[in-house]
Amino acid sequence: MNISQLCTDSVIYTANQQLPGPTIEANEGDTVVVHVVNDSPYPLSVHWHGIFQLLSGWADGAHMITDCPIQPSANFTYQFNVTGQEGTLWWHAHSSLLRATIYGALILKPRNGTAAYPFQPPYGEIPIILGEWWNKNVNDVETDAHLTGLGPAVSDALTINGMPGDQTPPCQGSTTAPRLGMIKLHVKLNTYGSIHRIRISNRARSCIISGAGVYEVEVASNETYLLRIINAAVNVELFFKVAGHAFTVVAIDASYTDPYATDVIVIAPGQTVDALMATSAPPGWYYMAANVFDSKTVPIRFNTGTATAIVKYEGAPNDTVAASMPAMPSHTDVVTAGTFYWSLTCLVRPGDPPVPTAVNHSMLVEFGMEQGPCAPDQTRCQGFALVASMNRYSFQFPRNASLLKAMYDALPGVYSEDFPSSPPPVPVTTTKATSVKKVMYGDVVEVVLQSRAYTGALGTENHPIHLHGFNFFVLAEGLGRFDPIMAEGAYNLVNPLVRNTVVVPGGGWAVIRFTANNPGMWFMHCHLDAHLPLGLAMVFEVPDGPAPNQLPPPPVDYPICY
Repeated sequence: MNISQLCTDSVIYTANQQLPGPTIEANEGDTVVVHVVNDSPYPLSVHWHGIFQLLSGWADGAHMITDCPIQPSANFTYQFNVTGQEGTLWWHAHSSLLRATIYGALILKPRNGTAAYPFQPPYGEIPIILGEWWNKNVNDVETDAHLTGLGPAVSDALTINGMPGDQTPPCQGSTTAPRLGMIKLHVKLNTYGSIHRIRISNRARSCIISGAGVYEVEVASNETYLLRIINAAVNVELFFKVAGHAFTVVAIDASYTDPYATDVIVIAPGQTVDALMATSAPPGWYYMAANVFDSKTVPIRFNTGTATAIVKYEGAPNDTVAASMPAMPSHTDVVTAGTFYWSLTCLVRPGDPPVPTAVNHSMLVEFGMEQGPCAPDQTRCQGFALVASMNRYSFQFPRNASLLKAMYDALPGVYSEDFPSSPPPVPVTTTKATSVKKVMYGDVVEVVLQSRAYTGALGTENHPIHLHGFNFFVLAEGLGRFDPIMAEGAYNLVNPLVRNTVVVPGGGWAVIRFTANNPGMWFMHCHLDAHLPLGLAMVFEVPDGPAPNQLPPPPVDYPICY
């Protein structure tokens, strides 16, 4: 659609001509059917971030891992069951930087209604989707990143529900950034267990946003709201606050947590946080705000802006000048970030699966970035290009078939099963390969995710590592090199966090454990999209288990590769 934002006229690619795209709601136990029609000029897949995809791996939407992209003018129907999951997840394009504008909330309610929440049902629920905005076509941004070998340009703005807010510079000839009126971006689809249609479109439509849009939400006094916060930003961790208000975190990544009181949310790309907020402040206007938490250890340019939105109390005077702004943490406040990440624990309820104790595969996956030679097609590369790897294997996407189709049809030459369970004992040249780790159905896999110290020129940074197809227990986290003797005594086997995306601290480590109870090809990768095309990824191959735990044939409209 045509959009004027940050004083720039742009054409962006959206779902159903909405930014963010439509919110999809379902109850636990429902079957969700989504018809995706690709009217854009780019091949793309849509990933249902955090959905287990039990026996529906064809619908995971991981580009070239579980399916080939939907070609322009083609369509594909994603169908999956919501099994054993409640909370906030999301969906997004899984092809290049298109997910910068193609994304939306995926809200999973208890099958018995909100009374089944393990906390007092809120008065209302508000999805808050944090994102990034580029004035330039994001596909061109990614092309430029490849040509230079240095990664994508810094975004032009941060957004809250698609809008930068009023802290951006005014357009030429204006002294203030324009404020829109009440903008309702919360789309509640009362269609549990029904069919949704998403059309990825570039058909021109005039958008009302000009200069900088401001998302506003109206709340009632002395009530409690559930904020469903999603970090859909492409490359940045974020701090999030609401002036004059505090939160109680009750869930992360669609897994309930012990209640955690805080006045700041810290959230990495791919993660979600459910937080209760009491509207007990004096009636008025209050800013919500988001800014970057930058964990890099060397000075590299990043987005220093602040996205803002407005929480307006019912009956408050229509006076935006008096709106209160929260005091945001500094961009490098590692103490605040670490305190938030490491203070959360899982809410253990009767019937929840326990932490498995017998481990079949113990892996040490060391990952990081380095400088490599420029490729022949990197025509603007000067001296070196960035390369990322796990255990010195830099992941290469297959070209002619998805990994899942290759596994199902036993196609030769598409991938190898030699991904190592540990890094080489001495540094070796990074190998570019389409390599997977094969584990048997029902195996318990423990992975130490070790962030490797970069070269002095590159420094290091946090990495949000996302695993498709499974949740995992986060047993321990720490700084520096992982020491198995020291760390094992620190394992939390009682109430560890359950996540699908964990932040591994720069130069540090995290220990995760999961049961491979879902046949398919499951992607594990850094959710900083700048690192994905550089190779910071690997794949778990899980063959069929005993009946009925066997992958069915692909759908009849399954996209084919070109």
